[in-house]
Amino acid sequence: MNLATFSFIVTGVLLNALAQLLLKAGTKAVGAIHLTMDNWFSIGLKVATQLPIIGGLTCYVLSVVLWIIALSRVDVSIAYPMLSLGYVVTAVGAWYFFGEAVSLQRMAAIVVILVGVALLARS
Repeated sequence: MNLATFSFIVTGVLLNALAQLLLKAGTKAVGAIHLTMDNWFSIGLKVATQLPIIGGLTCYVLSVVLWIIALSRVDVSIAYPMLSLGYVVTAVGAWYFFGEAVSLQRMAAIVVILVGVALLARS
């Protein structure tokens, strides 16, 4: 895998992780969502007008475009496991921005993911 292809994959993964964090920020502004037949439209409108949610959806679209480019250049059996980097970025971002706990077990899982991706990238 060359540097350009790796860059498309990593940028797509980072945009996908950013999308998750923005969606979480948007839902924090809305609060817990409890849909009923009476409130589905107003809740949907409230969610759809949150700037972080709009930003998150935009990041998703951009990540899909980059992902398509990456898949045109590399085997899916190489590219797809690289998406697991998103778990690492999202966990760190959730800890940093939202104060979510990162236990010792989660840290160990992050290390396993990083080692796996490093081995995969070298193949």
